[in-house]
Amino acid sequence: MRIMVLMGGDSSEREVSLATGRRVVDALRERGHDVVEADPSPDPLAVLAPAWDVDVVWLALHGGSGEDGTIQALFDLAKIPYTGSGHLASALAMDKDLSKHLFRAAGVPTADWIMLRAGDGSANSWKETTYADCVVKTLGLPVIVKPSKQGSTVGLSLVKVSEDLGEAIAEAFRHDDEVMLEAYIPGRELTVSMLGETVLPVGEIIPRHEIYDYECKYVAGMAVEVFPADLPKALSEEAQRLTVLVYHALKLKGCARIDFRLHPDGGLFCLEANTLPGMTATSLVPQAASAAGITFPELCERIALDALPLHARGGMA
Repeated sequence: MRIMVLMGGDSSEREVSLATGRRVVDALRERGHDVVEADPSPDPLAVLAPAWDVDVVWLALHGGSGEDGTIQALFDLAKIPYTGSGHLASALAMDKDLSKHLFRAAGVPTADWIMLRAGDGSANSWKETTYADCVVKTLGLPVIVKPSKQGSTVGLSLVKVSEDLGEAIAEAFRHDDEVMLEAYIPGRELTVSMLGETVLPVGEIIPRHEIYDYECKYVAGMAVEVFPADLPKALSEEAQRLTVLVYHALKLKGCARIDFRLHPDGGLFCLEANTLPGMTATSLVPQAASAAGITFPELCERIALDALPLHARGGMA
């Protein structure tokens, strides 16, 4: 196959995207594919011309217009095959508020939450002295504060005392025009990946920090990842069942990763869905694939093949 790997972009996750993209390029070349590299920054439209010359575009973008459905809509209009979910599913998964509504509609538990939106008055309500009391009464403490449409825990804070709420909200608003306040679920961090309709083994993340933040995700040695997770069989199967529900509820395609918290009482709570999960040296999907006996080059190739139109798959190698 002739494959374009699209990486970089202009989001706050640019460096992570470049790390993902470089690994994917090497892996696909190892499998014998003709690979070209492209960066949509600063002119996303400039990637269209070379993209018409390839069999598929491998999206190694993270965050921003690379993951929120914008670049996907562009390729849909141009009828260019690309990896990952379509423009609607990408937008739904990136919007944490809409995602959580769809989780609950599908019967998937998720933590309670409150939204603040710029321009409707709620963005300034946190400055009122009674607001912290309202949050504590509704969600309790600790509480997670995060931008609604960002990934890689950018702008995320764990707030343990109400006096720190204002600063955390202000930080989240620096990254988005919507901010989510979410009840903190104590317990273990689990993750389940989908490769098409195949559910990969459940993994557990044990971060050195209290939460699985940006540093723990991308700095070697800052987290221990266990694949498969040390869980009772029934609990692993339940996490996989809920993952499939989320995958279909958000209309996801291709490779995606769904993250959960396992409460000490045994309850599973879905945190979010990732439509373009990282493929760096410390990323979770490659570890899940490895636990299923799939090498990294094979994983990258399967993701590319899955994105081809059905009529084209049989003749590709």
